[in-house]
Amino acid sequence: MTRTVGIGIQNFGKIIENDYFYIDKTSFIKEWWENGDEVTLIARPRRFGKTLTMSMTEQFFSIKYAGRGDLFEGLSIWREKEYRALQGTYPVISLSFANVKERDYTGTRKKICQMLTDLYTDSAFLLDSGVLQEGDKDFWRRVSVDMDDVEASFAIHHLAKYLSLYYGKR
Repeated sequence: MTRTVGIGIQNFGKIIENDYFYIDKTSFIKEWWENGDEVTLIARPRRFGKTLTMSMTEQFFSIKYAGRGDLFEGLSIWREKEYRALQGTYPVISLSFANVKERDYTGTRKKICQMLTDLYTDSAFLLDSGVLQEGDKDFWRRVSVDMDDVEASFAIHHLAKYLSLYYGKR
C-alpha cells in the first residue's frame, strides 16, 4: 500500500500516528546524545526538516511523552535497550522559531516573549510544587509579553532551573 507523504507536517508524533511516509532520522538522537555537547546548533536550509527533527528529539526525551515508546518502535533508536530506557525521562523545554515571521524587531520580540510566557503557563504546576522560593515566584510573575530584555534573556535559564529542581534532573 502506498503511504502518504505528509508535506509540511512538523510534528513527529502526527507523522508516526498517521503512518505517513517517514525517513528514519532517529540515529540523530544517539549521535547527539553521545556527543555530550552543551549547545547544539542545527543549521540547515529552509524546508530541510529542522523543526521535525527537534519535534522527534523532544518526543523522545520529554517527560510529557513518557510511555510513548510506540512512536519509536521499528525505528533505529528503538533497537538499543539503553535508549529505550531513556525515552520520556527528561524535562524538556521546546521552543521553535519556525512561526516567528514578523517584519520588525518590535513584533518579533513580542512574539518571542509570548512564546516564553506560554512555556511558563504550560509549567504552571511548578508554582504550587513547593520547589520554588519566593524570589523564583516573583520572577515567574514578571514573565509576560511585556517583560523587559533582562527578564526575557533569563526566562529559559530560570525555567530550566525550576524544572530541574522539580524533576531532580537537568
